Amino acid sequence: MSVVPNAAPPVTDDEHALIRTQIGREPEGLVGIAARSPSGTPLVLQMRSLVGKVPFPTLYWLSSKELGKAIGQIEGKGFVKDVEQRLQHDEALREAYLANQRDYVQARWELMLPEDKAQIEALGFTEMFTRYGIGGISQWDKVRCLHMQYAHHLVAGNVIGELMDQEFALNERDYLL
Repeated sequence: MSVVPNAAPPVTDDEHALIRTQIGREPEGLVGIAARSPSGTPLVLQMRSLVGKVPFPTLYWLSSKELGKAIGQIEGKGFVKDVEQRLQHDEALREAYLANQRDYVQARWELMLPEDKAQIEALGFTEMFTRYGIGGISQWDKVRCLHMQYAHHLVAGNVIGELMDQEFALNERDYLL
């Protein structure tokens, strides 16, 4: 049984300013802060599924500069390719990852703002949002971006994020920006 996370609470003006600093621009499609560091720094943003009339299938966006940099270094070491090979050979890991993909799709649909859902249905994008997984990936046996995987992990749990914590101890740091 999957559990859909609660919708993120609204963002304060101070949090909004910090998020602008983190991502280097005005956040478009921001719903709220979905995960924070132990000190309260925003780590993951919950995003709208439609920005203007453009579909945006990334429900959880990693906002922390420090965490993003650490994950970028992990990607630079070839961890995406390593994990994709593990997914091919480890059935339990693959099944857990596929369950993460299904949970993400369900959460994205259930947390979608009603006005976005109506517009997505009217524009004919429903299949995209019910078929594409974490961060909009169409091939559920691929990883593509560790930032999206880890953002999902911080909000709802994700087997790729668990591997990153085990192998790189990302969860043992407090990110301040």
